[in-house]
Amino acid sequence: ALAATNDPQEKLMLLEQKLQGAYTFMCDIHSRYLFDKNFYIKRKDGVLSVEQLKALMISAQKEAFGDLLDPSGYHPLFWCSKLHFYITTAPFYNFPYTFGFMFSGGLYDRAKKEGASFADKYAALLADTGSMTTEEVAQKHIGMDLTEEAFWQGAVDTALADVEEFVKLANELA
Repeated sequence: ALAATNDPQEKLMLLEQKLQGAYTFMCDIHSRYLFDKNFYIKRKDGVLSVEQLKALMISAQKEAFGDLLDPSGYHPLFWCSKLHFYITTAPFYNFPYTFGFMFSGGLYDRAKKEGASFADKYAALLADTGSMTTEEVAQKHIGMDLTEEAFWQGAVDTALADVEEFVKLANELA
């Protein structure tokens, strides 16, 4: 839809929606993962107090959001407002959301660079997803080692390009 529109207002709205998704998966959901990770590390030493949990949450938000949030925007009690943190049969419930967003973003970046020839690789990749690990599928079909930063940087670069386009268009429409 974004590539198909010539209406600047519609394009701005679509970019905003796209950026909200990037923000959610790259910052908000990531902060939840960081909280989970640090919680399980600290929990090995015993029960955590409310104050410790609040500190873990703020620390996770600071790491995930960087300087995007005003200090008054942290939510120290977020951990008690989301059911996901209490699903004991599915620890790290939030991780797949960010992973999926980043993986699809990396694939999208490769598709843009390779053009139409990427379609066959993508179809083959999808066909193997039920029988191989993500690492194996990426290596086999797109020749990427997922332990290398370059693949993931493609997803970040796409989001940054969207930010630049959004700011430029918003300034033009102002």
